[in-house]
Amino acid sequence: MSKEKESKKKQGKRHEALSRLRSLSKEELLTEAKNFRQELFNLRLRQQTGAVEKPSRIRDIRKDIARIETILTAQKEKNK
Repeated sequence: MSKEKESKKKQGKRHEALSRLRSLSKEELLTEAKNFRQELFNLRLRQQTGAVEKPSRIRDIRKDIARIETILTAQKEKNK
């Protein structure tokens, strides 16, 4: 697969994930963030022992948490 096709495929997945997050309520977003933070904590523990299969997952989770926080902030500003 060419790099251009791979890039478009990744953008499509990100767009779908972002759309899914935007459709969630505030409580659901907070729950998602809590779950991601717990998963990040567990991955960091496993990283210290060298037992992480996909180290890139740590970066992905951090980005997902940031996306959720951004959506929550936007919703908060919108409701002011």
